[in-house]
Amino acid sequence: MLLPLPFSMKISVIGTGYVGLVTGACLANIGNDVICVDIDDERISNLRRGVIPFYEPGLRELVEQNAAQKRLMFTTDSQLAIENSDVVFIAVGTPSDGNGKADTAAVFQVADTIARFINGKKIVVVKSTVPVGTCAKIKERLSAQIKGRFGFDVVSNPEFLREGEAIQDFMVPDRIVIGADNGEAAQKIVALYKAIERTGRPIVVTDLQTAELVKYASNAMLAARISFMNELSHLCEKVDADVKAVARGIGLDSRIGSRFLQAGAGFGGSCFPKDVRALAQIMKEHNLPSDMLDAVESVNTRQKLSIVPKVMKLVPDLKGKRIAVWGLSFKPKTDDMREAASIAIINELQKLGANIAAFDPVAEISARKIFEGISYAETPLGALEGAHALVIVTEWDLFRELDKAKMKELMAAPNIVDARNIYDPKDFREIGFSYVGVGR
Repeated sequence: MLLPLPFSMKISVIGTGYVGLVTGACLANIGNDVICVDIDDERISNLRRGVIPFYEPGLRELVEQNAAQKRLMFTTDSQLAIENSDVVFIAVGTPSDGNGKADTAAVFQVADTIARFINGKKIVVVKSTVPVGTCAKIKERLSAQIKGRFGFDVVSNPEFLREGEAIQDFMVPDRIVIGADNGEAAQKIVALYKAIERTGRPIVVTDLQTAELVKYASNAMLAARISFMNELSHLCEKVDADVKAVARGIGLDSRIGSRFLQAGAGFGGSCFPKDVRALAQIMKEHNLPSDMLDAVESVNTRQKLSIVPKVMKLVPDLKGKRIAVWGLSFKPKTDDMREAASIAIINELQKLGANIAAFDPVAEISARKIFEGISYAETPLGALEGAHALVIVTEWDLFRELDKAKMKELMAAPNIVDARNIYDPKDFREIGFSYVGVGR
């Protein structure tokens, strides 16, 4: 549904990756004229034909709808986009370098491109996740190149999009954070989000460096909750406690809350791992210890590998054994394989001689670029045929209600390692399965 603005803005979004494409489509959907830019000719050609480069529920329909209404267009021509925009969003990637520091080279390349083609007053909005102080450096870089010919402002507007829920998160966000040193520029970006604010979503206006830090702090806190529960899960196994009941018990405390307290196979994806590392590096660059952040990452790395001994508990000799793996993406509702737990688990199982039969409803194409020597099933049950164990790595909903008796009938040995605790152990043990969960 189109939510009209009091007035529309002319916007360009540079970068059509996950954040850029979702941002562009949603900004068009609230009534703006949006030009999405990328240097990848093939990607732009595909987007013009409605082909989305990654899986995100509802995004293809949103792109097609707004492109048809002429509110959204795609181009490789940065000059065209910048010259015809009042607001330019930078939405390129900032991956980790070899030391865990955020690589901001692409962000500064975009800033140089804006300086080259600027033809009037612009607001440059940094949507990319960048270290504290990056927006200030962009201002300095632009000033040095523009030399007062045109006015501009730089605004930090971090994204908080969950893969699989990105459109909902943009249109009905928990909060919108806007950082700026110029109050007039801040209010113009506030006005851009007025249609969303009318749904009761708070807008937080602050300075540049605070807005930059909010993004890293948010992801690091969520990652810390996950790692805390994963570390606690090992104690639960030692003392015969149930980590799911522990999570419920502490989650009911209003000071804590229940979200992100689920033990499992660790976190992955494009945000949590790199942002935890980047924030730790920022701390170190300011001569501050990063003990807690380092521990969050260390626990997460160990947690992924902790699933393999659980498999070996059920199948001590893995050589030549068929192991079914359900779920390859780092989380449900996405085909994103970046730092997915499945990578660490499958690689270790293969080293031990296991033959992997995998199923994922959307991530197979992405997975084929990563794994060698594994087979792919067309259905979850197809992966179970002749398997000596099933490992559930991603908690896709379609796994929850399958016929348990049929599952047992297909398998060479009824063993389950439920790395996401999606099942009730009692239900499977009652029909003869050997079941191992996490912290249970």
